[in-house]
Amino acid sequence: MQKKSNFFQQVYDEVKKIPEGKVMTYGQVASRLGTRDARRVGHALHANKDRSCPCHRVVNKEGRVAPSYAFGGHHEQRNRLIAEGVKFLDEMRVDLDKCGCKD
Repeated sequence: MQKKSNFFQQVYDEVKKIPEGKVMTYGQVASRLGTRDARRVGHALHANKDRSCPCHRVVNKEGRVAPSYAFGGHHEQRNRLIAEGVKFLDEMRVDLDKCGCKD
């Protein structure tokens, strides 16, 4: 259990480094932590209870917001990103070329 908690905390610490107005993919966060397990990053973010952690800045590899975003669903995640100036290609997809963090 300690190992899982430690990994989750590492995910939260990494996500807190994402600048306002930018997004990263689950895979990018995983890579920065030295793993390829993007799904586990998603599990950590879904379990997040700390509203000060900007988990809304993490999207899937296609730029899609999470349908079951932990703090209110995809509409809430989208609204938080728009409030930070993130551009969308459509209802669910962020423009990764303009707003994605580079590796």
